[in-house]
This record gives sequence, structure tokens and C-alpha cells, in this order.
Amino acid sequence: MTKPHDAPNASADSTLAARGGWAEDFTTRTSSPPVYMTTAFDLHSLDQLDAVTGGREKGYIYTRDGNPNHEAFASDVARLERAEAGVVTASGMGALTAVLMALVKSGDHVLAARVLYGRTGQLLNHLAASFGLKVTYFDVADLGSLPSLITPETKLCIVESISNPLLEVADLPRLVSALGAVPLLVDSTFGTPCLIRPIEHGAALVWHSVSKYLNGHGDVMAGVVVGSHSMIRKIRAMSSLYGVNANPFESWLASRGLRTLPLRMERVSQTALTVARFLEQHPRVSKVFYPGLASHPDHALAQRLLPHGCGGMLAFDLAGGRSAVDALFRALADVIPFSPTLADARTTMSYPAGTSHKFMTAAERADYGIGDGLVRLSIGLEDAADLERDLSCGLRPRV
Repeated sequence: MTKPHDAPNASADSTLAARGGWAEDFTTRTSSPPVYMTTAFDLHSLDQLDAVTGGREKGYIYTRDGNPNHEAFASDVARLERAEAGVVTASGMGALTAVLMALVKSGDHVLAARVLYGRTGQLLNHLAASFGLKVTYFDVADLGSLPSLITPETKLCIVESISNPLLEVADLPRLVSALGAVPLLVDSTFGTPCLIRPIEHGAALVWHSVSKYLNGHGDVMAGVVVGSHSMIRKIRAMSSLYGVNANPFESWLASRGLRTLPLRMERVSQTALTVARFLEQHPRVSKVFYPGLASHPDHALAQRLLPHGCGGMLAFDLAGGRSAVDALFRALADVIPFSPTLADARTTMSYPAGTSHKFMTAAERADYGIGDGLVRLSIGLEDAADLERDLSCGLRPRV
């Protein structure tokens, strides 16, 4: 609600300055959503406080608890994911933290996919070591033994729709069937609702690092989780309690990025498949990981669950190991930079063994298939022919 200016000369300059910044009320609607960059919202009475906190009147009180920019973005993602509600947080890890604090406690049991984003595993291991959470890791490619891992204390299962960094595709329908009553939390950062909607396959919650595809421009740090009203109510309460709430401006930026998500995902999926086929034929590349390729072990599953494309992420192995990766990064620094994130509008490369999965031991990484020569390539919006030319130059033997 806007406030009228004080009458001229009615107050001291200090009062006028302190109470300024307001425009007169107006009736026309803004064409672009505004940024509600405020710590708190003014209330005109205790009755209004009771009405807002009791849910009888639409309103906000304190931005850590809620803000129109938070609600706009989370609601949009929920609609895209076919969920009932959502909550936006300060980061993807903030979203996971809020979920875990809402749904599990010491002594509870969590099932988690063997190959996950490294920090996800690190957080689960920390909670296991410090707070008595029981965690069992399983292979998403071998779901036959999953029912035997479920105990009366099993409260949650965590997987990625498309795994980081080896692009494994989770068979969500089979997974949900095997879990029975155990709720499934799916990190669908690589998939996005444009490629796969886990809730339609039976998942209880879907979680994204908004910093990646949902925003798509490399300038936001946020996370989001969507699901049923009852679950999101608990998660939102933990987000506020633990202070992992999002920033209004970053929520606004994320909303702006979301407007072009379907167009971007269609483009990067097409380009990634083209580049993956190119890399698969390159003599200096020993293996390419992309589910759109017939050589990928999950190709048939991807055709069934990802009919609109497999996204813009791929990975490839260089036989020369770390030194070969370093040479590639140095050669391409000006055109395809080494950047330890993904899903920017520009194409970037990353090194899982030294960034996203550096917290694993070398033996763990080797067991998961994350070798010293593995490069993760995040395809952007450039022309595929230009990317092939750049990669050809970068992979050229150095003398």
C-alpha cells in the first residue's frame, strides 16, 4: 500500500527524508511484476495482525516468513511441476536443509541414490555423523533390492531425475512403486519441469537449485521445493526458522528467467545432442555421458521418461586425466570457460573431481565413475557449429 506525502513544510527535513520514497496511490497495474524489496510490511491494527496470521486476510508481515516475490516464483514453479504449493529458499542446499528439518529427526532413516550432487551427500553424511540420522545409499540402476532396505524408520528417499555428473536417468515410476508409502524427494535441477515432472510419476516433492536452469542466466542464488500443501507448510516453517529464506530481488530475477524456460530447454536439448554426437566421434574423447545417445545405458529409459529432450548437460572423459582437462580448460578459457556451476546462457565447463564432488574420497569417486579425466559440459544458447569448432580447437593436441 502506498502512502501520501506529507504536506509541504508540515514537518522537519529529517522527518520528510525519513518518511519519503512513496508514490501516490494509483489504479493502473504494472506491466512487469514489481520487486517488493522490504524487510517488513506495515499493519494498521492488531486486528489486522490477527487476520493476516490467522489466514483470514491476504497479507505479509516479515520477509523471512513470506514476501510477494517469493510467492510469485514458488507458485509459478509449482504450477509448472503440477504441484499444489512451493517455497523458495536462499539456495538449492537451503531447500534440502528445510526439507530434512521438516521431515526427519535423529534416529530416522533416509534412502539416497548412490550418485548425487556431492554437497547433497556431504550434508546427509554430516547429519548422520553429528545428529544420528541413518542414511543408506542405493544404486538407482538396481531397484530390485530397494524394498529390502526400507525399515519402519525410513521417512524419505532422495534421488535426482537426471544425475550429476554422469547423467543417469532415474526410473521414477518403478522407484515410487518400490518405495511404497515412503515419500520420494526428487532433485530435478537437470531435468526441469519442461523435460520431466516427477510428481506426475508419484514423487512427493520436487526440488531445484534455482541458480541453474530455472533462472538460466548465472546471476541468482536460490532454491525451490514444491509438493502438497501439507508438506510445504512444514517446509516453509523450517525455512523461516532456520533462516534459509530467499531474497526478494533474487526471487524476482528467477521469475524473470522462468519466462523463457521452455524455449531455453528445447534449444539446449537439441544442441547438447548434436555436441554429444560430435564428441563421441572425437579421437581424444574416450567416453561421452548423455542419455540422448544410444550408447548411454539409460537411453531407452530416457526415450520413455524424457520425450521432449534430455537437457543441456553432458559429460565426457579424456584419457589424459587431470593434465588433459587442464590443457582443455586453458585452451578454451576465452570462449567456453571453466566455471563451477551450470545452466548459464553461455556454455561452460566444470571439473566434478575438483568441484561438485571434491568432498568424496578418490576411491569413492572412482567407484561412482567420476574419474580425473571427467569434464562436465553445460550447453548454453550458442550455435552448435560454433561450439563444435571451439571444442575441436581445445581438444587439438599441443606440441
